[in-house]
Amino acid sequence: MEIILQNYIGGELLSPLEEAYIHGTNPATGETFALVPDSTAKDVDLAVESAQSAFPSWSETPAKERSKILHRIAELIETKYFDQLVEAETTDNGKPLHLSRNVDIPRAAANFHFFASAILHTHTEAFPNESTSLNYTLRQPIGVVGCISPWNLPLYLFTWKIAPALAAGCTVVGKPSEITPYTSFLLSKICMEAGLPAGVLNIVHGTGPKAGRAITSHPEIKAISFTGGTKTGAEISRIAAPMFKKLSLELGGKNPNIIFEDCNYDKMIETTLRSSFSNQGQICLCGSRIFVQEGIYDRFKKDFVKKTEQLKVGDPLAPTTDVGAVVSEAHLNKILNYIELAKEEGGTMLTGGNRIVLEGRCKNGYFVAPTIIEGLDQQCRTNQEEIFGPVVTLAPFKKEEEAIQMANATQYGLSATVWTQNLNVAHRVANKLQAGIVWINTWMLRDLRTYFGGMKQSGVGREGGFQALNFFTEAKNVTIDFT
Repeated sequence: MEIILQNYIGGELLSPLEEAYIHGTNPATGETFALVPDSTAKDVDLAVESAQSAFPSWSETPAKERSKILHRIAELIETKYFDQLVEAETTDNGKPLHLSRNVDIPRAAANFHFFASAILHTHTEAFPNESTSLNYTLRQPIGVVGCISPWNLPLYLFTWKIAPALAAGCTVVGKPSEITPYTSFLLSKICMEAGLPAGVLNIVHGTGPKAGRAITSHPEIKAISFTGGTKTGAEISRIAAPMFKKLSLELGGKNPNIIFEDCNYDKMIETTLRSSFSNQGQICLCGSRIFVQEGIYDRFKKDFVKKTEQLKVGDPLAPTTDVGAVVSEAHLNKILNYIELAKEEGGTMLTGGNRIVLEGRCKNGYFVAPTIIEGLDQQCRTNQEEIFGPVVTLAPFKKEEEAIQMANATQYGLSATVWTQNLNVAHRVANKLQAGIVWINTWMLRDLRTYFGGMKQSGVGREGGFQALNFFTEAKNVTIDFT
């Protein structure tokens, strides 16, 4: 039986005004399991009106009261709705159940908890001028904001945007990906139960060209926070920048993983396996280009291929599954096309490179074998373009300078990982890498207080910590003359 999802507007669950729906597909089975609102600009207009009506009251609600409501949302995610959200995320996205249970849903709750607490500890600046005058800064919520999130970490990244916006006193029109809307729909119910006032958060489901564009171009939406592809980010910027909207764009990545000979080998190879193929490689922070110092290259290649071939590709609901389904048939075909391109460009398949067909309920699912490729030039398309799947390339390097040059040789600059026991090398390489996030001897170790974002075509602005709260507010300087 198909689930019929609804928009969340003005504190109510509503059908799309034009009664049009998109088929929501379970990527592990290839079967439709939900009908998703195919919302239009009319639905967005209704959501914006609701958000505008709610803004004066919400923006003036004491931070302590906003904090209490956000903590209640987090607690409902962690308790009453936890198992339902875990199953929904895996059904919607195709990721293994243990990832939804241990990463995605706990992080969604943590996002609300963090910003619910952070709003109680904000501060502003003061600039006294001896005894003649004083300047001080106020930070006030910017108004109605648009939050558009991707399909790879659906609730995780949706809440990463809306939690700071709500904490700061803004009202929100949010659009989750139409490919993975289920947990955002459940969040609507959670917000209603938690007592979030009507209109403070509005969730409009639909496609980018219809609902997403309407949010981006709406004159009453003052800021856009978007995570997704670089091409879409460029289009959002083209529309929103001339309207003088604030923009936060977290875009694509082609992240390098630099492995020096003196690394902690066992820790490195286990972490590299995870950073390559977690969530089927569908994390913007996955290390898709692996550079290994030549002294350990052959050893690494042999061990890495062996460990990759031991990963179990299977039903996301099975507890033994390491790699689940990629998110859609279209994305499956994109990944397979890139694998064929890599062959044409002269790459050698060390393992993988094919679609996997399972038996039973997943016989029509979208599964790709974890794939390792070597022998490619660093300027080829496979090494330059974001594949966003379980596909990595290997290349050796001799000296530090060569590794840095190869790591920086793309249009992207989101994250990088460096493996070395030499503190001087670690600091030196981190300083020279063109990436917004550099991990040394680890991967995906996140502190929510830190800045998050990329350089070059990996984005504009930073999320995380007080930077996120600053984005959703306007700074106002007040000057007092004592004379």
